[in-house]
Amino acid sequence: MAVTAKDVAELRKRTGLGMMECKKLLTGVDGDLEKAVEEARKMGVKTKVASREAGEGRVASASEGNRAVAAELKCNTDFTAKSDVAGEVLDLVTKKLLADPGLDVANDAEIKDKLVAAGQSTGENVQITRTAVVEGSNVGNYQYSVTNKVAALIALDGGDDEVVRDLGLHLVANPTVALGATKDDLPADMVAKERELAVEAAKATGKPADIAEKIAEGKMQAFYKERALIDQPFINPDKFKGSIGEMLKQKGATLVDFKRLSVGE
Repeated sequence: MAVTAKDVAELRKRTGLGMMECKKLLTGVDGDLEKAVEEARKMGVKTKVASREAGEGRVASASEGNRAVAAELKCNTDFTAKSDVAGEVLDLVTKKLLADPGLDVANDAEIKDKLVAAGQSTGENVQITRTAVVEGSNVGNYQYSVTNKVAALIALDGGDDEVVRDLGLHLVANPTVALGATKDDLPADMVAKERELAVEAAKATGKPADIAEKIAEGKMQAFYKERALIDQPFINPDKFKGSIGEMLKQKGATLVDFKRLSVGE
C-alpha cells in the first residue's frame, strides 16, 4: 500500500509527531494508517492529541524598537496554559515576530517542532491560534499578568511611555471592548444592523419615520462612544476625566494602531 500525503497528515494529527517521522512509520507498515497509529502507541506516543478541543489558553506580548507583538496559545487545560512549556512556545513565537513581523507562524519549522514537542510532553492539543503586530514611532505592550489571558498592543505617533501604559490598561481592563479606532473603523455590517434595530425600536413606540431616524441617530452616537476607542471614556477618571481621544490630544499623541488579544474572544 502506497504512503499518501493525506495519511501522513492524518497520522501527524493523531499523534503530534513530525511529518518525516509519520512518513517513516507509515512506510514501515506499508502505508496502513491504523497500524502506524499502533506503532506510535508502542513508542509511548499519546494518540489523538489533536482531536481534543483546545479550550484553554494564554497570551504573551513583547515590544522592541518600533514594533510590538502578541501571540495566543490554545491548549486543553489551564494547567498547561500556565506551564513553562506554554511559556517557552510563546517566547519563541514573540521573539520571531519581533525579528520578522511577516513571519508565517503556521509554517515556521522551528515553531512547528516546538508545538509538537509541547503536545507530546503535555498530552494536549497545543496550538498558536492568533498573532498580532503593530508598528509606530512610540509602541508598547500591556498584559494582564495575573491571568496572562489578555494583552494589548499600542502604536502612537508622539506621546510618552505613560500614555502608552494608560492606553494599554484601558484596552485590557475596559469591559466594553473597542472594535475600531474611530466610528469609521467599526465593522460596516455591525453599524448597519445597530442602526436598523434602533430605527425599528423607535418606530415600535409609534414615532413617525423622520422622528424615528433622529432617535436612532442619538442611539448610534451612544453606540460609537461604546465601541470606537477614540470616543470611549478613559477607564480611570481619577487620573483623566474625558475620552481616549482627548487624553491622547493632551499628551500630544496620535493613535496609529492598536490590537487586543484575549483568550476566548
